[in-house]
Amino acid sequence: MGRIQIESPGPLTTVQDLGRIGYMDSGFPQSGAVDWYAASLANILCKNEENSAVLEITLGGFSCRFLSSLAFALCGAHVQAALDGVPVPAGRCVLADAGSVLQIGMADAGCRIYLAVSGGFDVPLIMGSRSTDLRCGIGGFAGRSLRRGDVLSVFPGGGFTRDAFATQEKILCGEVPIRAIPGPQDDYFTRAGLRTFFSGVYTVTPASDRMGMKLSGPAPAAALETDIVSDGIALGSVQIPAGGQPIILLADRQTVGGYAKIATVIKGDLPRLAQLRPGDRIRFIKTNRKSALAVLQEMQNTLADIKRQLQKRDQV
Repeated sequence: MGRIQIESPGPLTTVQDLGRIGYMDSGFPQSGAVDWYAASLANILCKNEENSAVLEITLGGFSCRFLSSLAFALCGAHVQAALDGVPVPAGRCVLADAGSVLQIGMADAGCRIYLAVSGGFDVPLIMGSRSTDLRCGIGGFAGRSLRRGDVLSVFPGGGFTRDAFATQEKILCGEVPIRAIPGPQDDYFTRAGLRTFFSGVYTVTPASDRMGMKLSGPAPAAALETDIVSDGIALGSVQIPAGGQPIILLADRQTVGGYAKIATVIKGDLPRLAQLRPGDRIRFIKTNRKSALAVLQEMQNTLADIKRQLQKRDQV
């Protein structure tokens, strides 16, 4: 069994997998990696199951010491990283010797970096997930963000494919297009309000976190009071509270909410959202269920192709 020790956790680092599914009716948020694609890709490069636990590192400024020889991969935000002073490219599986130190600088572009290790991090499985739920204080490493000196255990891995690599998703800049399906309460807004929402430019505010991304921009005109009887909140729901400023609900979102939801961001664009920082701008693009499923299928096919290519390399 391998181990790593945290030397600097940066602003926020937590253990995450792909989320705690099936417990929102009991009041437990989904949690999980905000950028599900980058977390899955890092795991694939390490020959792990895509749902294995990884470290989600916010903005960078992270370092750790490998107490055992381990293969690892970094995916997500663009960062300068080095293993014992030697640059480490993202999107590549690298072998670290026992005693080696990995240092990750602050991100040049994007917001979240994912560190996977061969075997995945060995933290308790709680309600089917190893994800950290910071508000409930469960999962991950003692239900909290990581601190200097924490030692994490690692499950035995499935081997190491030297120089395994994959192309990462591009970090978008400028006005980032975010595709969304109208509803479920789009009828609470006027036609002009819907046009405003799907044509205006919104800026990510510093009040954003893993629970929700708060935006600043043109307020969509409402036809009805946007306070509603609380109902379930899907990942990517866009709430419009009384002030008119949209909030996109993310991994650590509450299970129910009492504001009308004008639209829902498609799963395929959640990785784009995950990499946005305060000050970045987005424009919502109206789409439909069929197109959303096509985008998701293409992303899943890409991950499956990468996995097959790595398996072929092992057989050579």
